Amino acid sequence: MKKYIALVLLSVFVISCKSKAVAVQNTDKTIEAPKEDKKAIAKHYDNKLDFKTLNIRASAKYEDEKQSQNVTADIKIEKDKQILVSVRFLGITMAKALITQTTVSYYEKIKGTYYEGDFTTLSKWLGTELDYSKVQNLLVGEALDDLRKGKYTQTIVENLFKLEDEKEAKIKKTFYLDSEKYLIQKEEISQPAENRMLAIKYSDSKTFDQGILPTSIEINAAQPKGKTNINLNYNNISFNEELSFPYSVPSGYKKVIIN
Repeated sequence: MKKYIALVLLSVFVISCKSKAVAVQNTDKTIEAPKEDKKAIAKHYDNKLDFKTLNIRASAKYEDEKQSQNVTADIKIEKDKQILVSVRFLGITMAKALITQTTVSYYEKIKGTYYEGDFTTLSKWLGTELDYSKVQNLLVGEALDDLRKGKYTQTIVENLFKLEDEKEAKIKKTFYLDSEKYLIQKEEISQPAENRMLAIKYSDSKTFDQGILPTSIEINAAQPKGKTNINLNYNNISFNEELSFPYSVPSGYKKVIIN
């Protein structure tokens, strides 16, 4: 069951940890090393997408230590209001989730189960703090946390601006911005004492009238129970269409109680 839940929520902080090249660099020209930029965070938010709705058809690969599966995911976003994710295998809907500012609801077909609750309960179950903004930010390539509200040590690593959070003691947060457009290339959140690690990496992006959107996302997480990797590739993207967000739990499904 958790496989489809992870895919529905795009593994939003559920499980794995691998490494991959951060960003594809253009080797046809000389790249100058970036210089320290005190306005790097402000420039990151200059890239903020301007849209009302976003409709994405994506391919996704789920992989853990026991299995691997390829599926498609339809992602609909009404900015700052709701996200609807439908996961399909061979054209059949296997799981669906509706995420709002206050609630998370999903159902999965294999075992005929569903969940309805708030972010507090789900965060405890997943082992990391979760809210609507973080889910939306992950999907559109914005830093998970609002960097403008934090305090960060800034260094340059592999031509990227590396921002390390200075406030959190038990949770380590690191964000990497490219030195040209200040887009997020990688972000890492870890809880060393609990052996938990989340890494999100972005590669490839497209420029639209509404702004720049990443088209390839790798989500890796690791925790004591195991590792999981999810690769998400956006194949079709459209903005500001009139979208519907249909969601209803099929009759006869059993409610999941998360303690």
